[in-house]
Amino acid sequence: MASGAEEGVSGVDGPAVDADALVAQIRQWGQSLGFDAVGVGGIDLAEAEPGLLAWLDAGFHGEMDYMARHGLKRARAAELVPGTVRVISVRMNYWPPAAPPDAVLADPERAYVSRYALGRDYHKVLRNRLQKLADRIAAEVPHRFRVFTDSAPVLEVEHASRKGLGWRGKHTLLLDRAVGSWFFLGEIFTDLPLPLDAPVEPHCGRCTACIDACPTGAIVAPYRVDSRRCISYLTIELPGPIPHALRPLLGNRIYGCDDCQLVCPWNRFARIAAEPDFAPRHGLDDATLIALFAWTAAEFAERTAGSPIYRIGHERWLRNIAVALGNAPSSLAVLGALAARANDDSELVREHVAWALARHGAARAG
Repeated sequence: MASGAEEGVSGVDGPAVDADALVAQIRQWGQSLGFDAVGVGGIDLAEAEPGLLAWLDAGFHGEMDYMARHGLKRARAAELVPGTVRVISVRMNYWPPAAPPDAVLADPERAYVSRYALGRDYHKVLRNRLQKLADRIAAEVPHRFRVFTDSAPVLEVEHASRKGLGWRGKHTLLLDRAVGSWFFLGEIFTDLPLPLDAPVEPHCGRCTACIDACPTGAIVAPYRVDSRRCISYLTIELPGPIPHALRPLLGNRIYGCDDCQLVCPWNRFARIAAEPDFAPRHGLDDATLIALFAWTAAEFAERTAGSPIYRIGHERWLRNIAVALGNAPSSLAVLGALAARANDDSELVREHVAWALARHGAARAG
């Protein structure tokens, strides 16, 4: 329920309207656009600033220089968008109708792609819907706004957790008792003084399943992730070589990692996403490493068009798969696939292929 309601709210040169009724309408419009939940909250995230600074000071952001560059602006909505007094947070489920993730992870010859990346790029899907929601609000009450979805220096989970959409789990992702954590987040920054939603209590208790399951030990403490060890960072954000010590720990994960979510007890309540754009494309939920390693640059561009995977490029794609092939059981097929790219044009790819071949050589010698 909304709390702290104003008697009325008005936007830019607009008449006052009933604030609670407007929020109820916003929730209905959001639901019609495919959002599973909509919350409204303030912009004061001062309590989150010390944690953000400590995380940056520890270097846990790795080579994501933009995290340090924007600094505390991530916690200060009015500095990012002057005039902002409220943030409308939304949630959209993405759990896809895909091959069972546990079965894919258990087969070292198959490639594991994070469930969020199997379908269409969520940035485009959510941004378009957020724009429609913001425009619909503007038709009722003119307002100044900007929409975001993982596309600007915004503490999305912090905002969402303060607006009743869930609580921050020990893996740092947002959790909801009814549906778990398989959802995307987005925001509308607005100058409308809407009534505030109340946050929900956390329900992780003593559970440490996510911490215990992390393949690389990246969750260094409850609510703290060292990105430099996180498989999602290593396979997506890191532009250069993957550290040697971490390569065997990647297993067959070639784009992202879901282990901390897969073991979370709350995700037993996950529901298949209603949004068809999040359904798997090109069989990426159940493909073999050898098949994906054979993709040319043109094939990669064609088959990942409109996908979040497109952003990493063909070179990093091959780098990641080379590591996974190095972790696969030694066979003539695996060795042949690696040998075929031993002289790849990319030095990055060549180095990872050489590592994989050496790993198989050591295994065969043993």
